Amino acid sequence: MKSHNYSSDVTKKRPISAPLSVPAELDVVLEEVTSEFCGAIIEVTKDTVTLEDRYGRTRVFPLKHNGFLLEGASVMLRRPSTTTLENTPRSRTASGSFTATDQRAKVAQAGRILVEGVHDAALVERIWGADLRAEGIVVEPLHGIDDLELLVRQLQPHGQARLGVLVDHLIPGSKESRIVGKIQNPHVLITGHPYVDIWQAVRPASIGISAWPQIPKGQSWKAGVCAALGMPDEQSMWRRVLQSVSNYADVETALITAVERLIDFIYESTAPRDS
Repeated sequence: MKSHNYSSDVTKKRPISAPLSVPAELDVVLEEVTSEFCGAIIEVTKDTVTLEDRYGRTRVFPLKHNGFLLEGASVMLRRPSTTTLENTPRSRTASGSFTATDQRAKVAQAGRILVEGVHDAALVERIWGADLRAEGIVVEPLHGIDDLELLVRQLQPHGQARLGVLVDHLIPGSKESRIVGKIQNPHVLITGHPYVDIWQAVRPASIGISAWPQIPKGQSWKAGVCAALGMPDEQSMWRRVLQSVSNYADVETALITAVERLIDFIYESTAPRDS
């Protein structure tokens, strides 16, 4: 995702005078005073402007809106020149897909994707967040998959409410593979990657290491990684891992394939079909 300069001056209030008229150029950072939402312009249409904040969250506002601040000064936006818009290259999301024109987040679908924990959810959001919002697909974290069979029965997935599940360490003979093997439902798709933890699905070079440490069996993998890499605690290591990821090129192919399959599976349940 493109880095924007979210200066502290943006949220600093100044006495409001007559609003200045400024073009709604991409990457200009604005604050909307009512909601206090601060973000960079990522899309301009005939009637709206879309802002994205530093966490990747987006909000759509009317273009002719009198509640914007630019570096603390009240401004009124105007549509940039046609030439500027035509010369703006199509941007890509962190997953590598093109950003759709006039794209807005859809209402959440009945189908959903479950992942094993909050770290898995955060990493998936980091890379596929724009795609998920565009298709209205919700990602929810679990705390392991020991009770997955019971959860599937409780959720009762069906043709218009499919369930996708992303599983860590899904390899033949593992505990995870035995749990997954018990679930036989055409409206459930379970994919996974071979790594012990979602951390390991991040390419070592992206984090600045030559390889992930080999941790002996019986020892906590995360604790062992922190000790081997000289990190004081797991939270500090996780921040380092997440901050090293900017797009799909920073993670292993196995994770990319697994998540893309799940997104396609949920999307297909509501996609219009030819008559």
